[in-house]
Amino acid sequence: MDLEALEEIRRLKHRYLRCVDLKQWDEFAGLFLPGAVAEYDAPVLRKTLRLEGRDAIVEYMRGNLGDDKISAHTAGAPEIDIDGDRATGVWSLDDTIIIPEHRLLIRGAAFYRDVYRRGEDGRWLVERTGHKRTYEYMVSLDDVPSLKFTTPVPGSR
Repeated sequence: MDLEALEEIRRLKHRYLRCVDLKQWDEFAGLFLPGAVAEYDAPVLRKTLRLEGRDAIVEYMRGNLGDDKISAHTAGAPEIDIDGDRATGVWSLDDTIIIPEHRLLIRGAAFYRDVYRRGEDGRWLVERTGHKRTYEYMVSLDDVPSLKFTTPVPGSR
C-alpha cells in the first residue's frame, strides 16, 4: 500500500468537506478534475442529483449550501484502495444543515463512494463522488422552543 498516497487522499476528502462548510468555493473547485461527476442522494427531493463537470458541482454547492446556510460534514472510517494513479474510497458521512431563513434543521448519514485520479503534477483529485443516504430527517427549529444559537446565524445581523 502506498501510505503517502493514502494520506493525500484522506486529506483531499477532508479538504472537500472543510471547503463546503466554510464556503471556500475557489479552493473547492481545485479539488476536482474538469470532467468530474457527482451523484448525491437527495431524499428530500425524492431523487439522486447527478452533476456533470467541476463547474456544475461547484455551482450546485454554492447555490444550495451558500452563506445563508450552516453546514457541518464529517467523514470517517475510510476504505481506500489504490491502484497506481487511480484510487477508490468509501467513507461514512454524518451531516447537519441548518437553514435559518426557513427555520429548518436537516440531519443525516450516508456512505460516499469516490474515485480519485493522480494528475501529472502528482496531486490527487476527485474524478467521481457521491453518496447514498442511510437516513435523513428534517425538523422545524420552531419545534425546539429552548433552542438558542450562541454564535451568529447567517442573515441574523
